[in-house]
Amino acid sequence: MQPFDLCTNYQESTKAKTTIPQEQKKRKVGESSTEAASVQHLRPGMVLLKGFVKPKDQIGMVSMCRQLGKGPGGFYRPSLKNGAKLNLWMMSLGKNWDPRACSYGPTRPFDGALAPTIPDAFKMIAQTANSTASEFPQINPDICIVNYYTNSENPGLHQDKDESESSLTKGLPFISISIGDTAEYLFGDTRDKDQATKINLESGDVLILGGESRLLFHGVSHVKTNIAPSWLKEETGIRPGRINLTFRQY
Repeated sequence: MQPFDLCTNYQESTKAKTTIPQEQKKRKVGESSTEAASVQHLRPGMVLLKGFVKPKDQIGMVSMCRQLGKGPGGFYRPSLKNGAKLNLWMMSLGKNWDPRACSYGPTRPFDGALAPTIPDAFKMIAQTANSTASEFPQINPDICIVNYYTNSENPGLHQDKDESESSLTKGLPFISISIGDTAEYLFGDTRDKDQATKINLESGDVLILGGESRLLFHGVSHVKTNIAPSWLKEETGIRPGRINLTFRQY
């Protein structure tokens, strides 16, 4: 299997002049983004932090995802129980998630690769977002599922319910970070997409679901490609599409 390169124009992008907004350059890596982020309580147990992840950290996350994605346990094309391959690239950090068995383990069944470790910088951003939302218990993420896709990949709305019984019973949140192009995101109490609420998730947005909304049905209807921030494309050479990093505690 050939490694998947998340950044098609990486060599050219490393020569590009930094175009990060000046007010964002002054912030330190790991510093809370609460001053710039808009905290939106969408429903009990569901919080959206608009523009939470700073440009510098977005660039760092893309670079690290590229590095991990090309290495052992990196990006691959997952398949369902019926053998059909999804048109996305996925890797699991911390623990491997098997979409065919809907379960977690230390290695991938098809090649035996160990799940790479979650970078500390990733954990820091997720936990800072967790604290900013305030209504959720703090988690120590031991799972991060990274998906890259350019269009709708979900056959319908779904629930994230493969974590431990203890984690689900406690309503521990999962933390979803969007980087790159904008996704139209659906959520609701049932699988009925026609009854679902729609929101846009833009680069740097963080969505947190826990408590009453931990088992909410959700999914992406489509990705609005080629509208990622220009500075992100220039600094990283990222392909058109969206990266989604979802942090959980098993």
